Amino acid sequence: MNSANCKLTGFCALLLLCVLEMLVAGQCLSAQAKPGVASAARPLPAIVERDGRYALMVDGKPFLMLGVQANNSSAWPAYLHKVWPAAETLHANTVELPIYWEQVEATQGKFDFSSVDLILRQAREHKMRLVLLWFGTWKNGSSHYTPEWIKLDQAKYPFVHNDKGESVDSPSPFSAPFLEADKTAFRALMRHLKAADPERTVLMVQVENEAGVWGGVRDYGAEAQKAFAQPVPKALVDGLGKQAGSWQQVFGEFADETFQAWYIATYIEQVAAAGKAEYALPLYVNAALRDPFHPGKAPQYESGAPTDNNIELWKIAAPSISLVAPDIYLSDYAKYMKVIELYKRKNNPLLIPETGNSAAFAPFVYAAIGQGAIGWAPFGLDLTRYSNQTSGPESMESSALKPVAAQFELLAPIAPMLAKGNLEGTIRGTSENPENHRQGVDFERWHAVISYGMPSFGNGMEPKGNSPANGGVLILQLGPDEFLVAGHHARVDFTPTFAPGKKRLWLKVEQGRYDATGKWKSERILNGDQTDYGLNLKADENVLLKVRMTTF
Repeated sequence: MNSANCKLTGFCALLLLCVLEMLVAGQCLSAQAKPGVASAARPLPAIVERDGRYALMVDGKPFLMLGVQANNSSAWPAYLHKVWPAAETLHANTVELPIYWEQVEATQGKFDFSSVDLILRQAREHKMRLVLLWFGTWKNGSSHYTPEWIKLDQAKYPFVHNDKGESVDSPSPFSAPFLEADKTAFRALMRHLKAADPERTVLMVQVENEAGVWGGVRDYGAEAQKAFAQPVPKALVDGLGKQAGSWQQVFGEFADETFQAWYIATYIEQVAAAGKAEYALPLYVNAALRDPFHPGKAPQYESGAPTDNNIELWKIAAPSISLVAPDIYLSDYAKYMKVIELYKRKNNPLLIPETGNSAAFAPFVYAAIGQGAIGWAPFGLDLTRYSNQTSGPESMESSALKPVAAQFELLAPIAPMLAKGNLEGTIRGTSENPENHRQGVDFERWHAVISYGMPSFGNGMEPKGNSPANGGVLILQLGPDEFLVAGHHARVDFTPTFAPGKKRLWLKVEQGRYDATGKWKSERILNGDQTDYGLNLKADENVLLKVRMTTF
């Protein structure tokens, strides 16, 4: 081969190599540019059920939402920097942020989701998951977050009229243009999330906020009156197992409230279904509560809302909604636990997306998780110097975050195990009852006793309770005679139920932690005075204990 041919051959080889490199680079760039490629390996978040127990599945695994809901006006770009530091101080893994209809569609038909993109980007930077709250037609029973073009055309987008003919500060669900506008906006939001969030940063979306009516029981506008004159829809009659008839015939004194609930729920179902057709994330609605023991009658509470008396109605009317969730601002132990009982159903996963942010609420995270909650989040714990507590506005500095942070710091490393345990039925949890200083929970072979207000050493005495009542415990069964114990300001002990007359004998009590890979790291073995009287979980120290037992 002559030298010219050699040079030509070498040039061709070099050219071929360059072309191949360009092709490979182009394929890499193409893969990076297409969200669908990145998201192919990431399953959609989903809520799964097993024997009446639930889990929120994230990246294919059970996920426990240790969340915080930002203040109502904290999702504006200029204030987001006050959200993330608080969430990190709290050891939260999820932030709930509102999406304002007035912001994303200031001009009808023109959508600007730049604020949504900023939220997504900053959440990823801070390694937080998101739950987005759609402030659309309803926010706390009103329509204050709708765009100006809605507010300025009240003939097209009407308010509720009460039985006196007065306008009530709640939107009417009997406006077809209102419904279509909300459907269009929510559909656009969900379509955008599908394209903009291949990482699955967003876990769930709340559709509207505390929908219902304040200041009246039902709408008496012209369209509402036409609907009220019709028989109760067959779907509701059949779903509740009632006889057909008019609203008054079927529901008697509760006819007005039930009527309003049905039409709010069917309105929201249409909004939810429109969005879910674009992007099938789990969707939920939240409820402003009535007193669980002495509810009275609407309008003493928000009429037509998904209150405990209307949960089944909402489940029938809104099948696109994954769950109905209570916003719990009742710090009384009996009331808090009763609300959990009312909303935890075989057909309704328990989620507490909003609860009080004072120290009194922090221990309820143990009872919530112990009752199977897929998530728990206090409201308003960011740094925007606003509080919804009756004491008035105050700065949410680190000291105000400490009560929740102390619990989340303990629970965050084991959150995946807790979520899995709830799905499998291997977890029990309690929060301190100020009226009963000793509680018990049962496992297959063991009865666990939780006592509050006990000294570190000594038995044979009655617990006095803590002041304030801030204790709580979670116990996860790892094997027939092996448990993980986590808690705050309590003592835990066990009695064998499989061997009457026998007593427990500790085989090993390890204090330790789980590393980032989920592997247990034992730090020391407790014995003697430290365990002779039970397992003491202190108020000023976060401790995880892994225990194995036998009997003697």
